[in-house]
Amino acid sequence: MTLAVRVPEELSARVPAEQRGPGLGRDAVRLLVSRGTEVSHHAFRELPCLLRAGDLLVVNTSPTRAAALDGRIGHARVVVHFSTLGDDGRWTVELREPDGRGTTRARAGGPAGTEVRLPGDVRLVLEEPLSERLWWARVSGGEVLELLREHGRPIRYSYTERDQPLSVYQTVFALPSSDGSGSAEMPSAARPFTAALVAELVSRGVQFAPVALDTGVASAEAHEPPYPERFAVPAASARMVNAVKAGDGRVIAVGTTAVRAVESAAGPDGVVRARAGWTDLVVTPERGVRVVDGLLTGLHEPEASHLLMLEAVAGRAAVGRGYEEALGGRYLWHEFGDVHLLLPEENPHTEHCSSNCR
Repeated sequence: MTLAVRVPEELSARVPAEQRGPGLGRDAVRLLVSRGTEVSHHAFRELPCLLRAGDLLVVNTSPTRAAALDGRIGHARVVVHFSTLGDDGRWTVELREPDGRGTTRARAGGPAGTEVRLPGDVRLVLEEPLSERLWWARVSGGEVLELLREHGRPIRYSYTERDQPLSVYQTVFALPSSDGSGSAEMPSAARPFTAALVAELVSRGVQFAPVALDTGVASAEAHEPPYPERFAVPAASARMVNAVKAGDGRVIAVGTTAVRAVESAAGPDGVVRARAGWTDLVVTPERGVRVVDGLLTGLHEPEASHLLMLEAVAGRAAVGRGYEEALGGRYLWHEFGDVHLLLPEENPHTEHCSSNCR
């Protein structure tokens, strides 16, 4: 799905919500709610009264790593984005050109054998292409995760105002990693959640099912389908999803990464089973969804491949109508921006959010 709209540059969220004014927290973003083609506007803090007891939120616990590193090819400066660690010890990487405002332009990699010099006399050698912008590469003379911890910084793009500490890119659900697993880019749909909001949701009977999907490099301008990523759906989470599906609750994924993980663990019968490994699943309207009833997600660029997943969950008409409202309402885009909750159409007897919820 491609939306026939253009997102004005001024609608890019340039800093996190908590940096926009005194007394603001991560949850100080707006929430657009779509129930079919019916749209309503809320503050994210109203989420507890938009959900109901028995609903299940599927959340991605993958931590974000500092995945951007400066390097050189000959005398030319480059930025290396370390995306995904393969089973054979190689990494998928993306080379980009620095411009002082993040990295705005993907650099054509290659040819095979190209060497990138990294800090500490470490060498990165491109071995084979994965896509037009991504390469499988091997590192010698050092250990990548140690190098990233010492010299790396979070990936950022030029629509943001400045570099931010890694803590800004961790969600409240992120779990520390001891084995090097983690995401190159933040699973950003969960960013507005705070510990207090999670506690309120739990007190109202909303459940949480943790899954993990290590997000690779998205590249804001590429809009290509996702490539294979590591994921894990624990047995306890699979049981929770199946129990909710057997009852009258709704399974709502927090982010497209959570959709990809839980749908990768669902069989043709719709039953979710514990699984871990690599997934190459691409959720499209043709494939549909087997488990997810709703989705909480950020606002994606009009050409983004993620929109196909939104259409698979909510339908083309709902997505199109929601984005019209988001543009008209001046919602903010990207990882520090506002969020969109896509829910199934309500029947006439279902209560909507009360104005005195909080």
